[in-house]
Amino acid sequence: MKPITLREVATACSGTLYGDPDIIITSIVTDSRKATTGSLFAAIKGERVDGHRFIPMTVDQGAVCVLCEDAPEVDVPYIKVDSTLIALKGIAEYYRSLFTIPFIGVTGSVGKTSTKELISSVLSQKYNVHKTAGNFNNELGVPLTLFGLDESHEAAVIEMGISGFDEMTRLSKMVRPDISVITNIGYCHLENLGDRDGVLKAKTEMFTYLKDNGKIILCHDDDKLSTVTDYKGIRPIFYGTDPADEYYADEIEELLLDGVRCTLHHGDSAITVTIPAMGRHNVLNALCAMAVGKQLGLTDDEIKRGIESFKNVGSRNNIIHTRGMTVIDDCYNANPTSTKAGLNTLSNFSGRTVALLGDMKELGTDELTLHKEVGAYAKEKGIGMLIAVGALSRTTAEGYGEGAVHFDTVDECIASLGELLKEGDAVLVKASHSMHFDKIVESLK
Repeated sequence: MKPITLREVATACSGTLYGDPDIIITSIVTDSRKATTGSLFAAIKGERVDGHRFIPMTVDQGAVCVLCEDAPEVDVPYIKVDSTLIALKGIAEYYRSLFTIPFIGVTGSVGKTSTKELISSVLSQKYNVHKTAGNFNNELGVPLTLFGLDESHEAAVIEMGISGFDEMTRLSKMVRPDISVITNIGYCHLENLGDRDGVLKAKTEMFTYLKDNGKIILCHDDDKLSTVTDYKGIRPIFYGTDPADEYYADEIEELLLDGVRCTLHHGDSAITVTIPAMGRHNVLNALCAMAVGKQLGLTDDEIKRGIESFKNVGSRNNIIHTRGMTVIDDCYNANPTSTKAGLNTLSNFSGRTVALLGDMKELGTDELTLHKEVGAYAKEKGIGMLIAVGALSRTTAEGYGEGAVHFDTVDECIASLGELLKEGDAVLVKASHSMHFDKIVESLK
């Protein structure tokens, strides 16, 4: 973090400072365990834990100031605010203003983390890139990501995730992207956003604080994004599989465990790459990375190197060879769009294919219909067996029909897997994170 003074911090969040305004901080943390010499500790009142309890510990560890809603009981400079969370966003907005490097904001219903990683991998061939760690993409994660910037960084790739209206506007106000990327509009957070038109409206709030000379990069294969014509005179740059798109891909060949080979086109550029990740959908993610790279002056060779050195994060198409089976660990999260993409990939494997699917959360009033559609899609793609887990997934099994097996709980499923699965199977494991399907993956190991 660039060193800043308590005066700057207090002004940025409209807080009341008690202490020396010229004290310099060198990090801002919300996790008391990460407080060190020069830290400002932001004490957040959570549903289960009140961060104010840990103020004395952070002072002992070297914290030089506390951002808080209640005056601390120990002798330490502090900035008092009405809401620590809101104050952090104000500080983040100010801190971002200290940088003139390009900021790329990335959102979408599916694939935003993979796309963020691909963009970062490409840009890192030329720039020192700061990127969102893991899924720190919400109204707390984005400020913490921004506070990780320092003088050495030459570009920033910030993932931005939402679950309701107006959230993206607040995120955009902090990030103020030079380039706004949206990967797709899917069936996510429908309990708040209503339908995919609501998702489109919420995601495109990202443009609210786009720089005046900024760029908008959208996937033209998405039926909702393809309707976006311009925003305040800025026309989108489209990528997709149509040769009419400014960036397009052809000669797509799925190599299963070896990734996907394709040729990426833009003007006179034709880059043949092997993307080291399974699934045809990653071709679109790579195209997006190419488009961002071209906007920032990367050569074709740099773009190719960046795409081919891509590494995914977390439980996203993580391949595990165990007990004679190939397990596709994609249990980080799930919605109808991402699950169908996973089924597409699974259907290309030889031997028996097994879809082990759990509940997809936050789908609103159509949740049962959407689960049933996924089950029917698995049958349509020729998936050999469907194992469904959870209350909502009962309808996934119904959609698949004969040959489907349903369990109410993860533990019941685990107890029966030894009988259901066999050597040579290719198994896709996918569900919303709250289903704790990581337990299933561990049991298969």
